[in-house]
Amino acid sequence: MLESTEPTYRLVTCCPDKVGIVAEVSQFVADMGGWLTEANYHSDPDSGWFFMRNEIKASSLSVSLDEFRNRFSQLAAEFQMEWHIRDSSKPQKVVILASHASHCLADLLHRWHSKELFCEIPCVISNHENLRSMVEWHGIPFHHVPVPKENKAEAFNKMTEIIERHNAETIVLARYMQIIPPALCQQYPNQLINIHHSFLPSFVGANPYQKAYDRGVKLIGATSHYVTEALDEGPIIEQDVIRVGHRQDKDDLVRLGKDVEKSVLARALRNHLEDRVIVHGNKTVVFD
Repeated sequence: MLESTEPTYRLVTCCPDKVGIVAEVSQFVADMGGWLTEANYHSDPDSGWFFMRNEIKASSLSVSLDEFRNRFSQLAAEFQMEWHIRDSSKPQKVVILASHASHCLADLLHRWHSKELFCEIPCVISNHENLRSMVEWHGIPFHHVPVPKENKAEAFNKMTEIIERHNAETIVLARYMQIIPPALCQQYPNQLINIHHSFLPSFVGANPYQKAYDRGVKLIGATSHYVTEALDEGPIIEQDVIRVGHRQDKDDLVRLGKDVEKSVLARALRNHLEDRVIVHGNKTVVFD
């Protein structure tokens, strides 16, 4: 989605399911003069939770956004809601992490440059130098932070300092081939987005294309998920697959898989930026 010509406020909530949630929230928005431009709901019978995303025409509200938050907090408390409201006209700051591979990073930079992704990219951080010229061509600062095996902690401390300095709201691992330390996972819960070159939960960890080739699979895929302390086991945001056959070797699988990786990561990031993803436990509700 390009930057909206008509800004909205995105009200995202989840809470224990019960009668009257939609009615109460809709009436509250109406009482504030709010005009709903989009509404999405999902009730999960297994967990007993209710998920909701509303877009409110910003110019329609009779109160400020801060006042809306203050008043809505009372209703949210009544329903035990986890919630947030975001101004769609304010782009999130997205820091991208990358290693050697360029395809996911190049795709994201192109989508950002063409305004397909509405966000700011204050910098790209990489543990290798080879992507510097591509990043700087886009006018984006490039930080080279090597991650030596004998002193990874110092490298991640430096990387964390850069992320904090740029006030990042989202961090994207565009084929960043390093395991994120637990402290960083805890500091940015549901804000670290990874692309794994496999259809999880199959072939977790390194060399998934080789593992897929050795297994003789007929489908390969990619998975974008939030990063947690458990390797490649965070809440899944987006997945896709492509069919392969016995004539394809491992290099063919890598070539075909790159196209899937790019599109899956871009869709996941876009849904995240548009507040369409709600995390509950280790699962997600994604309002497309």
